[in-house]
Amino acid sequence: MRSAKDFFAPLAVGAPTPLREVPARPSRAIHFFDPSNAKMAAKIPAMVGTVDVLLGNLEDAVKADDKEAARQGLVDIAKATDFGPTQLWTRLNALDSPWFLDDITTLVGEIGDTLDVVMIPKVQGAEDIHYVDRLLAQLEAKAGLQRPILVHAILETARGMANVEEICGASPRMQGISLGPADLAADRRMKTTRVGGGHPGYLVRQDPTTGADGTADIAGARPTYQQDLWHYTIARMVDACAMHGICAYYGPFGDITDVVACEDQFRNAFLLGCVGTWTLHPKQIEIARRVFSPSVEDVRHAYVVKEAMGDGTGAVMVDGKMEDDASLKQCLVMVELAEQLAAIDPELKAAYDEVRAAATTSTGK
Repeated sequence: MRSAKDFFAPLAVGAPTPLREVPARPSRAIHFFDPSNAKMAAKIPAMVGTVDVLLGNLEDAVKADDKEAARQGLVDIAKATDFGPTQLWTRLNALDSPWFLDDITTLVGEIGDTLDVVMIPKVQGAEDIHYVDRLLAQLEAKAGLQRPILVHAILETARGMANVEEICGASPRMQGISLGPADLAADRRMKTTRVGGGHPGYLVRQDPTTGADGTADIAGARPTYQQDLWHYTIARMVDACAMHGICAYYGPFGDITDVVACEDQFRNAFLLGCVGTWTLHPKQIEIARRVFSPSVEDVRHAYVVKEAMGDGTGAVMVDGKMEDDASLKQCLVMVELAEQLAAIDPELKAAYDEVRAAATTSTGK
């Protein structure tokens, strides 16, 4: 058994000291690109600053014959690009694939000082994170890196779902977890071929009306309401991440054309506690940036409550509603996120600063 006091000690001689807290860096949209696709790779420098995270994908959606080209393409892009405020992540090939070891050794050795996070697919349990953790420490020491590369797991199997709490707490490197709905659906034997989102067959139906004789009209018109296949999974993932102080993310929404349903799914995840999502097409970036940024009205209300509550005790009336210490905690979540986003987004900063100033004025502070 590993002693708790050793948890934050480097796992290799010369490796950087593990972080004690996940850096509070906004990651509303994790935008995937294929580094082996020359046309797509050429667009990356212009995307810096327009998206919180750019992720070089080496796994699914990259053909086997293109795996080495994707790996080298990511190295070339990272060396030639100043990412500034934008984070650079990568999704490595699965641990049981023939490409994983070359992926991680090449990328840490070549661009480890530029790479913020490595995303590990199909994580089954803490043992997978322990393996990556030790390997990263050895490679960081060899490369002389000064900061640890963080690890992000994808929840794509029933076993991973059952072990989600221990995965979240497996290493100080853990940055977060994303939902991988397609692989998870297949592993669970769910009967859907959609990549995320709802399903018209997963519904509740209104009770039948009853006639004067007390007979239920089973065949009569009865409204139905489509339900969210992923509500339980996302909620459990969010709880596990919150328990360990890491970030939860929605994953891919596969229907690129249905921007309305995409926005609905993103918003559901945001309201449940996710901090961001994957974007597979540029049109999804704007949706993610908007949905995972609190509305100006919500931020206004949060600042008003914060100012009105003073030392955080007691209760006050704000906009006709009673607010107390529990309400304040909810509002502080909004305030903290707004201030993080304001630091990187000038447009949001202007809007949030305006409502903060108005809130201060209205409470006389």
